[in-house]
Amino acid sequence: MDRSAAQASSLAGGRVLPVRTELAELLKLSGPVVISRLGIMAMGLSDAIVVGRYSAVQLGYHALGWAPSSVIVTMAIGLLTGIQVMTARAIGQGRRSETGAVLRRGLSYALWVGLVSAVGLALLGPPFLHAIGLERSLADGATRALLVFALSLPGYTISVAAASWLEGLSRPGPFAWAMWIANLLNLALDLLLVPGTLGLPALGAVGGAWATTGARTFLAVVTLTYIARMPEARELGVFDKPPRDRAAEAEQRRIGFGAGASNFFEVAAFSSMNIIAGWIGGLAVAAWAIVLNVAAIVFMVPLGVATGAAVRVGRAYGAREPRNVVRAALVAFGVISLFGAAVGLAVWPNAALISKAYTDNPQTLAIAIPALVVSCLMYLPDCLQVVTAQSLRARGDVWVPTGTHLTSYIVVMAPLAWWLAIPQRMGIVGVSWAVVIASVISAVLLLGRFWILSRRDAPGG
Repeated sequence: MDRSAAQASSLAGGRVLPVRTELAELLKLSGPVVISRLGIMAMGLSDAIVVGRYSAVQLGYHALGWAPSSVIVTMAIGLLTGIQVMTARAIGQGRRSETGAVLRRGLSYALWVGLVSAVGLALLGPPFLHAIGLERSLADGATRALLVFALSLPGYTISVAAASWLEGLSRPGPFAWAMWIANLLNLALDLLLVPGTLGLPALGAVGGAWATTGARTFLAVVTLTYIARMPEARELGVFDKPPRDRAAEAEQRRIGFGAGASNFFEVAAFSSMNIIAGWIGGLAVAAWAIVLNVAAIVFMVPLGVATGAAVRVGRAYGAREPRNVVRAALVAFGVISLFGAAVGLAVWPNAALISKAYTDNPQTLAIAIPALVVSCLMYLPDCLQVVTAQSLRARGDVWVPTGTHLTSYIVVMAPLAWWLAIPQRMGIVGVSWAVVIASVISAVLLLGRFWILSRRDAPGG
């Protein structure tokens, strides 16, 4: 073992890290990631607010043009997860100079994902919008926005790849700062392009899409520039053309394929909840949107903790220290369980107040409030299953989390939500119960899998 590997082993694998140390490292990693993930939501929110204040019709175009691209965005995050995991493993193995190779492979992969996604969205998106029963004018307006959103995808995937590498190095802070600077740029472009200020033509939804494209491209350029100017960039092998390593390439893609498939299953399942709400009625759609928006905001925290857990577990796994793998994961499980329980207890008595922040329509509130109360039972298991799945991927178990998400959300949640909502006449409350049940199933299965692997890898196990 060389000196750097020995140092890594002494830090991560020579002894079991104290809980206090592990907790501090997890929070230091997770905090900036949560901030950057909230920045992703803020960008979409600022677009919606500016476009919506300009024109309700244009907001409809914007929302429908955004929806297909959001599926690709979510899948892209999963497909590029391998960069983060492989970087963390290399650090744990004391091979810092090889992390540059992970980045270069990841950027190449990200560019292809972004270009193929952009072309696919541009070719398939417009026919899809015109085939789902929308009015012709609505489909045409949404198509114009969608085509601009497609242009933003290469910049977005490259920025995700660069951010994943920084997170794997335990340096998520710079990307968090860059994300919020990009948000300011996005808002400025929204105010300039959407209503048409300073003599420019009013672009409405298309202007919001151009703002997003500009901000995402800016984010990619800034993040890559930061990496290139890092003092240790050469030490990390950023500028070195790596030798071909087919095994490492395959493992990096394998992790990404598993996470991307999991994200697809979840996005597809939750999209089906919107369809079920639509079958119930327009007010049900509005009520479910409230429940889902609150859950999406809460979800940013487990996403951040999952990233921190993946880095800590990945490093311990790379150092071949099973005790620290378990310790890192258990600390993350404990943190996110406390958060999920606390949020549920906070939202439960304030469901009416939170719902009224979205609408003052009494009929919508009558549907949304009880559904939001039931959804409080979802936060703990949903938070826990996200962190557990990412911890499993970091220790090399890629496809079981994917299969668990397929089972829980496609096989169980989607038909159960329909059965409870429509045949059983429970409406949106039934949809919320289906989500709760699916989240519990997913969390139990994933925790059971982690426990089995931990027993197998334990000394004498």
